[in-house]
Amino acid sequence: MKIEKLTCHIGAEISGVDLSEAARSDDLFAEIRAALLEHKVLFLRDQDIARADHVAFASRFGALEDHPVVGSDPEHPGLVRIYKDENSPPDYFENSWHCDATWREAPPMGAVLRCIACPPVGGDTMWVNMARAYADLSDHVKEAIAPLRARHSIEATFGARMPEEKRLALKAQFPDAEHPVVRTHPETGEKVLFVNGFATHFTNFHTAANVRYGQDYAPGAAQLLHYLIGRATIPEYQVRWRWRPNSVAIWDNRSTQHYAVMDYPPTVRRMERAGIVGDRPF
Repeated sequence: MKIEKLTCHIGAEISGVDLSEAARSDDLFAEIRAALLEHKVLFLRDQDIARADHVAFASRFGALEDHPVVGSDPEHPGLVRIYKDENSPPDYFENSWHCDATWREAPPMGAVLRCIACPPVGGDTMWVNMARAYADLSDHVKEAIAPLRARHSIEATFGARMPEEKRLALKAQFPDAEHPVVRTHPETGEKVLFVNGFATHFTNFHTAANVRYGQDYAPGAAQLLHYLIGRATIPEYQVRWRWRPNSVAIWDNRSTQHYAVMDYPPTVRRMERAGIVGDRPF
């Protein structure tokens, strides 16, 4: 197995590996898992594997989860088909910096995404290292955000375009989750900036230490949240991947965000993703 870094802070390409073999080999899987913790997102080419092997490999990380809006392949639970063609409506959830499903009490640990078909150019995906985004914050900002918690909502994102009855039913099924603004990675111990496009507001900002006048809270808190979410847009923390059929990306959802570049319509882009159940951030 050969590992080649793609940028200074995030991403590595692995060659000489067949993921169908890694699904059955403890030693090979352990090497891949260690590389994922180090590089945060891994890329592989030429993985012409069956859906069953895709699911089997992803399951080595943990149980797979379904998606409440998109659903999963009926023959392979946990495998979500993200298929776009010439007639697909615009999608404004993928093409924003986000960490998957932080509206869950326990967001996914990560995901394994395989390209089935893609345009000859365009449709890249980008990832960003949110541990580095936190590490480079000034000390006074780190001190200010250390105790803060934020609300994350599926209703305000996926639910926003739904009729009111369906939107409220979605929120009842998945009530807004609250997470620390800075989480600790459960395996590496890194501090990670953990706010993204699903975060709507801080839940414990309005204290005597932070608020003396109304403007301190609104728009003061909103401006701080906007600044923190904007850290994902810094190029030095990012890697960009150009897809080809049978390319695979494996990412750690606990320490990264990603952005699917929506520059390819009206052409075809078909991806299949296995999302891995995670734990509650702390």
